Amino acid sequence: MFKRRQFIKISSGFLASSAMAGSVGWPLISGKDALAHHPAEKVVPTFCELCFWRCGVDAHVRDGKVYKITGQENHPLSNGRLCPRGTGGHGLLYDPDRLKHPLIRETVDGVQRFRKASWDEALTLIAKKYAEITEKYGTESSVMFSHGFGASFFKKLFQAYGIHNFTHPSYAQCRGPRLEAFKLTYGHGVGSPEGLDVKNSKYLVLIGTHLGENMHNTAVQDFADAVSAGCRITVVDPRFSVAAGKAERWLPIKPGTDLALLRAWIRVILKEELFDKKFVEENTIGLEELRDGVEEATPERTAAYTGISAEEIVAVARDLGRYKNNALVHPGRHVTWYGDDTQRSRAIAILNALLGNYQMPGGFITQKKYGVPGIKFPQKKSVRKLHSKYPLAHSMPSNEVVEQTISAKPWPIKNWFVYGTNLIHSLGDQQATLKAIQNLDFMVAVDVLPMEITGYADVILPESTYLERYDDLDDRTYRVPYVGIRQPVVPPMYDSKPGHEIAKLLAEKMGLPDLFPDDIETYLDQRLQKIGSSLSELKEKGVIKKPESEIYRKPGKILKFKTPSGKIELASEKLRELGFDAVPQYTPPPENPPGYFRLLFGRAPMHTFGRTANNRFLGELMPENEIWINEISGRDMKLKHGEYIYLVNQDGVKSKTSIKVRLTQRIRPDAVYMVHGFGHTHPWLKQAGGRGASDADLVTQQSIDPIMGGTGMNNNFVTFTRKA
Repeated sequence: MFKRRQFIKISSGFLASSAMAGSVGWPLISGKDALAHHPAEKVVPTFCELCFWRCGVDAHVRDGKVYKITGQENHPLSNGRLCPRGTGGHGLLYDPDRLKHPLIRETVDGVQRFRKASWDEALTLIAKKYAEITEKYGTESSVMFSHGFGASFFKKLFQAYGIHNFTHPSYAQCRGPRLEAFKLTYGHGVGSPEGLDVKNSKYLVLIGTHLGENMHNTAVQDFADAVSAGCRITVVDPRFSVAAGKAERWLPIKPGTDLALLRAWIRVILKEELFDKKFVEENTIGLEELRDGVEEATPERTAAYTGISAEEIVAVARDLGRYKNNALVHPGRHVTWYGDDTQRSRAIAILNALLGNYQMPGGFITQKKYGVPGIKFPQKKSVRKLHSKYPLAHSMPSNEVVEQTISAKPWPIKNWFVYGTNLIHSLGDQQATLKAIQNLDFMVAVDVLPMEITGYADVILPESTYLERYDDLDDRTYRVPYVGIRQPVVPPMYDSKPGHEIAKLLAEKMGLPDLFPDDIETYLDQRLQKIGSSLSELKEKGVIKKPESEIYRKPGKILKFKTPSGKIELASEKLRELGFDAVPQYTPPPENPPGYFRLLFGRAPMHTFGRTANNRFLGELMPENEIWINEISGRDMKLKHGEYIYLVNQDGVKSKTSIKVRLTQRIRPDAVYMVHGFGHTHPWLKQAGGRGASDADLVTQQSIDPIMGGTGMNNNFVTFTRKA
């Protein structure tokens, strides 16, 4: 649309409350008031979207305002309890910095700016630009980036229009290596929520898995139950995490050597015949090749790589072998670390297979969906669809979309539709993302808050929060099959609209007037009637459930796996055919440059990525992040606890904002750690702006997983400066 797309700071005038909105301010309710009876009070069941876990919540409303959020007692993902983020969800609803009106980019006297627009004008412009770009380049030139449950109706719209190019940063920047590794080994993924029986585990190993900080509600409840039941826990992590505080053994591993450790454990278990021989004989192939493939992974050699003693390595392997079926090596969640991530996840899958914990108490379990039939939407074929150059990528890596947008090969990508994801902070390699944006003819951003990515859009559409809208039914794979409802708790504020309504209005503008039913309630009710329920029932109950599925295997059960061999593949013929190692092999990662520390990052229980940093409620719990530095390393660098510094990476890139020093004994001397999601630099995010630093600013080196295209981001290194 413009020769050079400039970032535009959204004017405070677009964020100011209107007269109507001004009456809906921050509901400062005292504990005494919250307990008092009030005739205008009601409780509305819905489900959360402060993260992807989608717990059932009860929103408590008084005089038309949400004043607290609690966990649904009957919902299997919340069980009456919520994480800090879930209880603070109304901080998003009443965020004074919310996007309030559609905005259109325009140039006046050579200056680019946003101006307020009506919905009709904004949607008309989008439809016009899609028609022009499709006419010139074809539908294959348009791509949708998305994160969040509300994207489903936009996907249906674009499929009906002939656009089938969808990408999710959560794949190549988070979970993709684990998905592909378990598919290669077992023929299926781990699931989300994961099909893990943590609460019944007798011996649990966590490798860089921050349960208690990576606050997935049910997973943390299960972990707490395991701890209470006396589960023995080993934590492998360069940092003494919350989970490490619950463990009997903390192994402060040298970053990047996790695969070496896993291979050593496999070797010990095989050498000492500690594996489940009957299960392995009946259900796996490749055992002898696996033996040969790990022969060099001796505990002594591995100790030199990892910094963990040979005695500790052997002790953990023997413990795993002792508990076998009731032991579990957790597969993790955010697993894009060093570029060997699919093979590292493969090693975890193999190790669990040797234990024979498949469909056993404390191991991997079977989960099912409730099974609500869908409603078929028309789809128009696309001439060309994006295909990854990485052989086992089952979803198009977002970083590849960025590459193709820059190169225009094998064809140009000219149009991005960005739903609920701040690509500037999520993809890594910010310069590549910004360069790709300059090559676009058009970009639409749909969001609740004015995140960094919205400043580069041509049209910004303000979506209602999850407390103001319906979404599709939540028919989730879980150990307790269930269907949950997201429904409006209060009417949409300002001039925002729910995603389903935006999609319907846009469909009409794009020549698809009959694509969606007249209203969302009709659509939801039609689906629910197919299982003998109704929208009115689900709105009242919040969730309907079936009994817990049969999660364990019965004695003598014959197992079948959707692998080429029909068995668990300890050595992968498919990987061999593609030129990769059939058995995971270890290659040491890059070493720290002199005077630099490996940059690690993770989560906090009160924040989700960057989407909660502006939440006033959650900001009170954690207003900024800190940089964890080993006490000895920090003193050698003459750093003081509590002072503010800037981070500078190996390529000379400096953090845009400063960060507070936290000197601690809880991290290795060769690494530093920070919580992701801070370092927003723009004053229109008034709570988040200028608080802490962003790790995304410093990820200029990405180690791409050659199997599925995941972006390993932990091979970046930083040093420190006090200069702004």
